[in-house]
Amino acid sequence: MMRESAVASPFASIGALDVSAQLFSRRSWLVHSTCMAATAVGTGRRAAGAKARHGGPLMAYVGTFSSPLGDVPPTQVDLPPGNGRGIHLFRIDRDSGRMTAAGEFRSGTSPSCLAADRSGRFLYSANETDRWGKEPSGTVSALAIDRKTGQLKLLNRVPSGGAGPTYVSLHPSGRFLFVANYFGGSIACLPVLPNGRLGHPVDVREDHGTIGPRKAAHAPPGSFAISGHDGTHAHMIESDPSGRFVLHADLGLDCIFIWKFDVESGKLSPNSPHAVALPPGDGPRHFDFHPNGKWLYSIQEEGSTVVQFEYDADRGRLEARQTISTLPKGFAGSNFCSEILVSHDGRFLYAGNRLHDSIAIFAIGKEGSLSYLGEVWTQGNYPRSFSFDPSGRFLYCCNQRSDNVAVFHVDRQSGQLRFTGQFVPVGNPSHVVFVALDG
Repeated sequence: MMRESAVASPFASIGALDVSAQLFSRRSWLVHSTCMAATAVGTGRRAAGAKARHGGPLMAYVGTFSSPLGDVPPTQVDLPPGNGRGIHLFRIDRDSGRMTAAGEFRSGTSPSCLAADRSGRFLYSANETDRWGKEPSGTVSALAIDRKTGQLKLLNRVPSGGAGPTYVSLHPSGRFLFVANYFGGSIACLPVLPNGRLGHPVDVREDHGTIGPRKAAHAPPGSFAISGHDGTHAHMIESDPSGRFVLHADLGLDCIFIWKFDVESGKLSPNSPHAVALPPGDGPRHFDFHPNGKWLYSIQEEGSTVVQFEYDADRGRLEARQTISTLPKGFAGSNFCSEILVSHDGRFLYAGNRLHDSIAIFAIGKEGSLSYLGEVWTQGNYPRSFSFDPSGRFLYCCNQRSDNVAVFHVDRQSGQLRFTGQFVPVGNPSHVVFVALDG
């Protein structure tokens, strides 16, 4: 299907119906289903940990949602079938994109988001739990990567500075790890020690503001997509390419916050202006910088839109230029957006749709504007995220409710995705990162 153009005004409403308060939110469904099972990863995101080493064997690490067993030792966890079993390891064939199972790092703490350092020696996971001892906090784990085998060894685990950490990313210097705590409505900065271990947070900031409406400004007609407008929900945090500013999205406040960052102390301070507003109720989830550093694209979970921003790298400021739907023209019903990524060459943008179960494909114009090219079925249910391999030739999609990772070939001339025929079974997959080992 083809679509002609974007919505004329960046924040113009395209119509939405009232949502039902009796339905589970997307996060409530996730917690509920995980409990039922227990009783019966800008720039660093494209090839984190793999840029410096292209010749050696390539590993993929798949984060998952696992049983809520609390902060338990990871080595001997007995997890129910069909559930995530911690971090799943795979060897990648660079020519075909094929994944071959290479082990598991078992954990009952839901290591749902992963980040690898540029050296490929360390992996970090956001453990989406809500307790650290008696504290209402999730945790973050530091793991060492065996440079020959790719196997993982736990170095330490520290509190994340809030409940339900859902996203981690590394500062370009490699000296700090940022965490977005979804249920805690907070962000934190943790020091990375010389041995790869993590220190406790040196700065924690709680989100404040007016909660957005449950009716998304840009929701499709008939949408019952209720997500997180019941409080503050920090969903993503990442540095800009320069490392001078740090941005984070709060879904419940419909804002992207911008912070100045002190690379010596790890402290955050509000930029001026401190935040940019997204359309009411649309729920900003993730964002990605264009390789040129001048444009930023934000995906809205409940509004099913992408907003293009001009980014002033000198002052750390965003200015909205375009709003465009992630769904085909005429779509009606519920959809939750998920991941957003710009291709390595900056020519195309990919946006994930859950319930519609598609990846929308956009061409990026000379001024950063988007043109809708169509969409491809994800070969599964509820695509939570997707990642490019270091070459940009393959895209790996985590179909959360289908318990598989589907592998696509990327046509770098047209931007289109072609399913390779490979399904990889992983319970509750949530995120994939790649690391090149020593040859």
